[in-house]
Amino acid sequence: MTAQRRAVLEVVRASEGHLTAGEVYAAARAVHPTISYATVYNSLHYLTRMGLIAEITFGAGANRFDRIVDRHDHALCEGCGRLVDLELPETADLMRRAARQSRFKPVSISLTLIGLCPECQAEG
Repeated sequence: MTAQRRAVLEVVRASEGHLTAGEVYAAARAVHPTISYATVYNSLHYLTRMGLIAEITFGAGANRFDRIVDRHDHALCEGCGRLVDLELPETADLMRRAARQSRFKPVSISLTLIGLCPECQAEG
């Protein structure tokens, strides 16, 4: 693994949050000032393919990168964009029900609760 890829991996693994590629780039530049955005972007996708990090996609929005690679769910704030992890064991039952109804062979399921975080609720 190159020093640049290792730096990208360390940035994602050190984060408690879910970083965008731009946020990873900014943090990686602190370690490797000459690293390019393209290198960070390509490294993120390589590390995702290798199963070392997870990529979270929300439609047309910016993808986020997660240090937790095991299946889990999320809550997304419409106000500030905050993304938090959820552990919902009921999601496995939901996947089986959805598979029966759709007749799809399930591979995975992810649930995203979209709403307002406590801070944004307090502002409103």
